[in-house]
Amino acid sequence: MKIRDAAAASEGGAAVGRQERRRRKLHDELYEAAVGLFVAQGYEATTMEQIAEAADVARATVFNHFAQKVGFLEEWGVRRRARVAEILGAEHAEDLAVGDRLRRYLKEMGDLNAASRAETTVLMDASARYGHLLQDPSLEVELARIVEQGRRRGEIRAGVDCDQAGQLLAACYFSTILRWIREEPAPFDLHERLAGALDIILLGLLAIR
Repeated sequence: MKIRDAAAASEGGAAVGRQERRRRKLHDELYEAAVGLFVAQGYEATTMEQIAEAADVARATVFNHFAQKVGFLEEWGVRRRARVAEILGAEHAEDLAVGDRLRRYLKEMGDLNAASRAETTVLMDASARYGHLLQDPSLEVELARIVEQGRRRGEIRAGVDCDQAGQLLAACYFSTILRWIREEPAPFDLHERLAGALDIILLGLLAIR
């Protein structure tokens, strides 16, 4: 490649990089504006027009990033799971025994919810009512992956269906969070309830004789 062509390619790549950074920045601003409005006035009461006004952009710009209002709810869940993955990755949690790793995962999820209870109350409730909270397999897939790794290490019974275990763990998590947000103040300690539910799943109900 000639020097002039290489320079042009480099400039083109830099331009694409700047465009992507601007697009990502605007995407984040729209997300933050939407979540702020949801918490302040409720999910149902918030319109795409209000989100556009809060972010100081045209209504069409919002739809370019989020085709439907429910997209903000889906991204909220994605960001939370990504944050937990980031935290556990930094701690090399994959080296933990499967039980401890599941406990750490649910603890971090619990920490995020407890630290932003008002936000969790509005967006989790909206996700259950208008989104695909219980149909989205993302969380159960992540939890099933942890169980599968434990099974390969011999920490989980060979006959355990890892996908079903992931579904059970995810359903338990969502059920616990939805109960936790239904009352004000919170009706129970979220971390204790999640940890207790996990112990029941890991240890079972029957006494070992």
